[in-house]
Amino acid sequence: MKVSRPKPFTNEAGKRAVLLLHAFTGSSADVRMLGRYLNKKGYTTHAPHYRGHAVPPENLAEYTPEDWWEDVLEGYNHLKELGYEEIAVAGLSLGGVFSLKLGYTLPVKGIIPMCAPVYSNNEERLYRGMLEYAREYKRLEKKSQEETEAEMKEFEKIPRPLIRKLHGLIDDVRENIDMIYNPVFVVQARNDDMIDTDSANVIYNEVEAEFKEIKWYEESGHVITLDKERDKLHEDIAAFLEELDWSE
Repeated sequence: MKVSRPKPFTNEAGKRAVLLLHAFTGSSADVRMLGRYLNKKGYTTHAPHYRGHAVPPENLAEYTPEDWWEDVLEGYNHLKELGYEEIAVAGLSLGGVFSLKLGYTLPVKGIIPMCAPVYSNNEERLYRGMLEYAREYKRLEKKSQEETEAEMKEFEKIPRPLIRKLHGLIDDVRENIDMIYNPVFVVQARNDDMIDTDSANVIYNEVEAEFKEIKWYEESGHVITLDKERDKLHEDIAAFLEELDWSE
């Protein structure tokens, strides 16, 4: 059975643009509600997909974090090509790591890392998460138990080398956090069982931004953009964006 796959989106509105970055093994669905909310507030929003995502999980092995970083840059340049000169960036999990990397790589108005890891100590959690993602995808494809188990046995060989490459990215970003001077709003779910939640404190304490905020969401888990406090999160992100020094 063919799975209905989320698609990248661009919603144009005013001259202020926000690049929205999804999580590892996620898709634009991670940030679609946030994008719609900000669009209604007058912001143009764009959410790309990383290659190998929102497709059968075996495709993940064909790409690396370097490929996904290229996809992030392509998303940023897409907004530039549309004529948007001022771009803020918000990202969930791996998207949050990329948002920080953008902060010391290219001009951005503000950075919103959400549940972004800066500790490369979660190999087992990521491994289990990838297996759960693969199994759920196969469930949606309506594959038989026998077929699913055979494919899962093969898929189990994929995650660990890829996770080690992800950890290399995380370590590199951690080393460069003090090169960030843009305004930062650090978002962290208290019930996040995927990453070390102290990452939020590290980001907040080590960025060199004069304007920085941190907020803990007491009832949310790792995918905070889809959890029970998402409406409050939307409001808080919009409030942060309104405080930025936009030219228009």
